Amino acid sequence: MRVLFLCTGNSARSQIAEALLRHLAQGRVEAFSAGTAPTGEVHPMARAALLEQYGIRDDSLRSKSVDEFAGARFDAVITVCDAAAAACPSWPGARASIHWSLPDPAAIRDADARRRAFAEVATALHARISEWLVAASGRPRPAADDARGRA
Repeated sequence: MRVLFLCTGNSARSQIAEALLRHLAQGRVEAFSAGTAPTGEVHPMARAALLEQYGIRDDSLRSKSVDEFAGARFDAVITVCDAAAAACPSWPGARASIHWSLPDPAAIRDADARRRAFAEVATALHARISEWLVAASGRPRPAADDARGRA
């Protein structure tokens, strides 16, 4: 299965989603991300949230344009911001187009509030991706996750 996460800058939400799906799927799903107007970098707080909350250090993450994936086929394309959903309401050949509206944690000016926002977005994405993986596999959801959110 191949999944593409889209947002505007491809620096925060979609990067977190790509790394979380890769981690949670344990090789069963190919995860990618891109942006409609990529910033060219992965936000340091996105990397920090992944490491602090889930122990994920993914040095392969990089900010990419949707143009890099033109013509590529995906089983699911998941937009994680409203602007990307408006710019890419569907992906040619995708079996499923899904939209998860999440606030941009990088847009918050106060450093402490921004750090909390990154943690909240990572938590929300972890929950949604976990649920989506269960639904996509057709298996019942596990009864409990450990304290760090890993199944």
